[in-house]
Amino acid sequence: MSAITASAGIEPSGPRPKQVTAARVGIYAFLLIAALFFLIPLIVMIMTSMKSMNEIRGGNIFALPTQPTFDYWVKAWSSACTGVACTGLAPGFFNSVKITLLSVPISIVIAMINGYALSFWRFRGAELMFAILVFGAFVPFQVLVYPIIFGLSRVGLFGTLPGIVIVHTIFGMPILTLLFRNFFSSLPVELFKAARVDGAGFWRIFFSVMLPMSVPIAIVAVILQVTGIWNDFIFGLVFAGRENMPMTVQLNNIVRTSTGTVEYSTNMAATVLTGAVPLIVYFVSGKWFVRGIAAGAVKG
Repeated sequence: MSAITASAGIEPSGPRPKQVTAARVGIYAFLLIAALFFLIPLIVMIMTSMKSMNEIRGGNIFALPTQPTFDYWVKAWSSACTGVACTGLAPGFFNSVKITLLSVPISIVIAMINGYALSFWRFRGAELMFAILVFGAFVPFQVLVYPIIFGLSRVGLFGTLPGIVIVHTIFGMPILTLLFRNFFSSLPVELFKAARVDGAGFWRIFFSVMLPMSVPIAIVAVILQVTGIWNDFIFGLVFAGRENMPMTVQLNNIVRTSTGTVEYSTNMAATVLTGAVPLIVYFVSGKWFVRGIAAGAVKG
């Protein structure tokens, strides 16, 4: 007991570790500059969207609004002109929701099955198929626009909701398959072998073993697909059709439509509203995004 008491009273010797170092200051300075680099445009847009046109004409974009108003937000949402129709961003928002809710689960389920099959059920030509899928992630999508238009037109899906869902599913497949394949390859192969010994087949192993363990990387896939599909402009403009134009296309129409005077307040409000969904997704699920990326980066 006395030995414990004596040892507990011993003070540590040597110099105390430095709490502030040059490397730490440099890291935090870099992070602060990077944060300001991305936050300042957002802050300017929000402040501008709450200013009157007379304040904007004053020229000081960093000045706080003297009389903040959300009238331009209401106008951007419900009554701003997107060409001939003055219905605001609301129709585009609901179109984007429909496209996203249909495209995300379909593309993730297919990519998950692909990654699982390429990791544990090796077949002749599996490596070649995987190489082709990875290569597809680096092919400029502009090159494939016309062939896809031709193909969808032949089957009557061009300019329809199923057509744009198919396009997003196809172009999301390479990177999602790569994510899931790397994640499943990092799992212990003994899990697969044990399930095979117990008599489980392809689908039983997938649903009972692999699917419950793939939640972290599935969250990453959801974040990537939601933000990618929501922010898409080219595919929505070309393949969605007039009745299914997403929010980004409607935003472009609002910015390009003017009746003599450019309403910067309305344009900024519309821009913030359009980008709100990806921002919320990242703010809410950023922690799980980092964890999922780390879980799928062990082996590949």
